[in-house]
Formats: sequence, C-alpha cells, structure tokens
Amino acid sequence: MFTGIVTDMGAIRALERRGDLWVRIGTSYDVDSIATGASIACDGVCLTVVEAGRDAAGGWFDVDVSAETVSKTNLGDWAPGRAVNLERALRVGDELGGHIVSGHVDGLAEVISVAEEGDSTRVLLRAPEALARFVAPKGSVALNGTSLTVNEVSGGDFGINFIPHTKAVTTWGRVAPGDLVNLEIDTLARYVARLVEAGTG
Repeated sequence: MFTGIVTDMGAIRALERRGDLWVRIGTSYDVDSIATGASIACDGVCLTVVEAGRDAAGGWFDVDVSAETVSKTNLGDWAPGRAVNLERALRVGDELGGHIVSGHVDGLAEVISVAEEGDSTRVLLRAPEALARFVAPKGSVALNGTSLTVNEVSGGDFGINFIPHTKAVTTWGRVAPGDLVNLEIDTLARYVARLVEAGTG
C-alpha cells in the first residue's frame, strides 16, 4: 500500500522489451535499504524490485513490467531520461499524508488543458467513461502516483490545482495537454458506489 505522497523523482536510465518490459530507474533512495522483492510505486504503478545497486551515475533499481501492465498504463511511453514519480511502500507507523493508494491503476486520464493561475497550475483532465462516476468534487484521486484533491467535475472532466511545491517535487511541473496519466480512483469511492448500487438493485 502507498499514500500518494511522492518521495523521489527518479529517471528512466535504460529499458528493454523482452516480451515483458525491463526497466532500470535511477533514484536518490538509499539503495542499500531496498531489498529484492520490495514494492515501489513508479508513476503510480506498484512494481517489484528485482535488483538494486549503484554506479558512477548514482543509485538505481530494476523492475520487470508485465505486458498486461504496459497495456493498461502509460508505462509503454517510458523512454530513457523520462522523469518518474516514486514512492516506497507504506510501513506501519508511517504518516498517512495523502490517501490509501494500492498502486493498481484503473485507467488512463487525458490532460485536456493546462493553465497558470498565479503561482499554481490548473489542470483539466478527462477520465474514461467507466471511471468518471467515481470522481467527485473534493474527493481524492491518484494521478501518476500523486494523491490529489479534485476541485470540480463536469461529466467526465475534472480539475486539479497544483501548488508550486507539488510541481517542484513531482513530474507535474512538466505536464502538457495530450499527456496520458495513470489514474487510480479512491478505494472508498469504489465501495460507496458499490453499496449504492446494492441498495438500489
């Protein structure tokens, strides 16, 4: 489990398609503390570390990404040099600063527009039709692994406001119209919707 609070902005150092996708990600994490088999959320996708180490360029860890995960996320667009939001798995006793995030992406949201509002940035996104009903004003979503509060909703479109700190410590400072981002809906919203359906069915 994760909280959607990004703790490192890594970078894709290398990748190879071997049926599945093998990726090496550079990180500022202490790689001596990353065990083989550890879970790290990479742009919101929970991935398993298969190896970690360091070289002259710094620390890194390797992950294998299944073809199924590639087909359901934006990881197929990854390329060397691309920045990636990283979060290590939640430990008992850690502060829950965002909301509970599983690292299981539900679909891709499209960035429709980006507008500067003072020091902040307002981003309008469009959710897939099947997921739009789970997105509510003042509710939570995880976008590329970042826990965010929804400002407004109109049909399948919803707005997010990014403060300067979030733009500085995540990849959201580089967002552009047309980007596809990994969307994980709030687990609570999913269960509330299921209970409502059960009560009216």
